[in-house]
Amino acid sequence: MSHVAVCVPVGTGHVNPTLGVAAELVARGHRVSYAATAAHADRVADAGARLVPYRTTMVGAGAPPQFTARDMHHAMDVALRETQYVLPQVLSGFRGDEPDLVLHDATMAWWGRLAAATWSVPVVAGWPNLVGNRHWSLNRYVRLNPMHPKVLLALWRAHRLARRHGLNVLNLLQSAGADAQLVFLPREFQYAGDTFGPPYVFVGPCLIERPSDGDWQPPRDRRVVLVSLGTAYHDRLDIFRTCVAAFRDAPWHVVLAVGDKIDPAELGPVPAHIEVHAAVPQLKVLSHAAAFISHAGMGSTMESLAFGVPIVAVPQMTEQQANADRIAELGLGVRLSPTAVNTEGLRAAVEEVATSERVAANMRDMQSRVGAAGGARAAADVLEGLLEGRP
Repeated sequence: MSHVAVCVPVGTGHVNPTLGVAAELVARGHRVSYAATAAHADRVADAGARLVPYRTTMVGAGAPPQFTARDMHHAMDVALRETQYVLPQVLSGFRGDEPDLVLHDATMAWWGRLAAATWSVPVVAGWPNLVGNRHWSLNRYVRLNPMHPKVLLALWRAHRLARRHGLNVLNLLQSAGADAQLVFLPREFQYAGDTFGPPYVFVGPCLIERPSDGDWQPPRDRRVVLVSLGTAYHDRLDIFRTCVAAFRDAPWHVVLAVGDKIDPAELGPVPAHIEVHAAVPQLKVLSHAAAFISHAGMGSTMESLAFGVPIVAVPQMTEQQANADRIAELGLGVRLSPTAVNTEGLRAAVEEVATSERVAANMRDMQSRVGAAGGARAAADVLEGLLEGRP
């Protein structure tokens, strides 16, 4: 059978969407090797894959970019520095055991695209987020000035890097020319989804159980609301304090995942029906939840849709704003401004999404769309087709 390399960046939200694809390929008899950081070793093992670890420049590099017009050049500089640092490590890690195909994260693992070019093997771009074309793109939110001197300099650096590997800048930044483009969301969630033809394949979320995340048991007498702002933009003590205040005397069981930047002691006294953790087994909690207060990261959004859990979206950065607007537009929950979250509004929003028949009906319809997209099986079919020489 074939050897597939999965190239993923440091962000958990970029790793998790690929795990189901890897597990499905392994179940079909293929070998899968992950180019990933050691922090994701347990998740890679959950999928039955082998870890080819690399070191990163992005740990301890300060606050993550907001991907606004003001800091887009900074985001590109960070990605270029990471690409030049990681690529030689990956090429060395696979030396003597080169893969037959590369699946790489299209948004951040540019080094995966360059590695595939070096090995002259088929390449599949994986998109864990909304994609763009002439009908819709994140430019509606970013309003980037492409003629800004710092942006031009970043584009020139990307162009030079791509050229050294026989590619052009669009191959690198937008995965143009990839043999397939896997989008890990259903077409119906994508803005202007019906305008995307081949090579885009909307497979939806590709979820598997993640035993390494641990276990969790629900209460018997209360509805559950999960609160998480993800793994990158969660340094919001104010929002977590508001959650504690909003549900202190409410008939909900609250599971609060505050991340690694918040000291739980800073929340003050917390009643017994509010759990506080750095991280939780999100899939386990969602399987019992009635509502999800979320940053609207696409990974969390897709997991919530897969379990039919309505969302109170509190976006923390540009991409999440687009996701949150789509959640509200499709009636899958509500969107709150992160600068205007208060106890009464938060509690009312959770009650609204958890009891609304309209939201419930919309969620059931989207769940059926998620199932119809095919998930990990559909994604593995695409990769196997390329391995067998079928476009």
